[in-house]
Amino acid sequence: QVQLVESGGGLVQAGGSLRLSCAASECTFSSYAMGWFRQAPGKEREFVACISQYTTTTYYADSVKGRFTISRDNAKDTVYLQMNSQKPEDTAVYYCAAASLWQRIIGHSIDYWGQGTQVTVSS
Repeated sequence: QVQLVESGGGLVQAGGSLRLSCAASECTFSSYAMGWFRQAPGKEREFVACISQYTTTTYYADSVKGRFTISRDNAKDTVYLQMNSQKPEDTAVYYCAAASLWQRIIGHSIDYWGQGTQVTVSS
């Protein structure tokens, strides 16, 4: 069982930046592709970004492409989401996710979820 714990959420003004972190409890972290999703009030959970096991592949939703960057440090069992040029529509609970393949993350076929961290972008 892999436990994922997100941190780094908070309140930021439009145009600002935040970096989310997701720490995994599992020593086989490097065997999982990792991703980030978000869910705004009254909306379905949506894919944001994913990264393959050894960082050879990254993939982003069109809505965040060019503004957000996903990265990982396998030595620290941690995945990051750097969010720049934030917009009010980025306001949501952000969830970390793990799966065996990055393609499965895009397809919302997730093996493990974190508990979520709130990000609020004020206008």
